[in-house]
Amino acid sequence: MCELLGMSANVPTDICFSFSGLLERGGRTGPHADGWGIAFYEGKGVRSFRDPMSSCHSEVARFVKCYPIKSHIVISHIRQANRGRVCLENTHPFFREMWG
Repeated sequence: MCELLGMSANVPTDICFSFSGLLERGGRTGPHADGWGIAFYEGKGVRSFRDPMSSCHSEVARFVKCYPIKSHIVISHIRQANRGRVCLENTHPFFREMWG
């Protein structure tokens, strides 16, 4: 089963401390080594980072951790594959454009 980290705050906040713990679960202290992703929602936009590598070894994850991004809403996910191959397309969060 995958693991999620979510945050909803009334002021823009970074999640560096919690995100650091989740990254370790992605291959070092947990079995979730099949990709990861994080999305920072900013108004009607989103800033997203995803990688099919385990989060504990990901340069992208290290970048996100070192440059705190403040947001009202953040969702992060680490994957333990039980279906589908390990690839960028199978990392979360997924995106979908509605109505065009």
